Amino acid sequence: MCRLFIGADAQLWRTRLKSVRMRGYSTSVRLENFYWRVLEEIARRDAMNVSQLLAKLHEEILEAHGGVENFSSFLRVCCGRYLTLQLAGDVPRDLDLPIRGLDAEGILRREAARLTPSSRFASLARSPATSAA
Repeated sequence: MCRLFIGADAQLWRTRLKSVRMRGYSTSVRLENFYWRVLEEIARRDAMNVSQLLAKLHEEILEAHGGVENFSSFLRVCCGRYLTLQLAGDVPRDLDLPIRGLDAEGILRREAARLTPSSRFASLARSPATSAA
């Protein structure tokens, strides 16, 4: 099992520090290369570069929540959610379709429904692995 993960290109988990300007101040963000690649894809979808995307996310998290304790962790979760939402079919895999044009509220509702304990147990009961037993 672990071979699948440890056999990956080591470049994916190496970290890279990027300087970005947010709210007029220059700051640095350190993330693994894997996450930088995902952020580059997200940014490209809306015709931005990564620095612009990070500045926009930072601005919007400040407006919505007054800030974030750990911006790098927030970015990792954004990347994980982006990939998970693609797998669920909520975010199209077609990279030419911008994210800004998606129904964010509808996606958030469906995601919340999938994450509730009752819906997780219901999906487990219907999964092929449990029905074959």
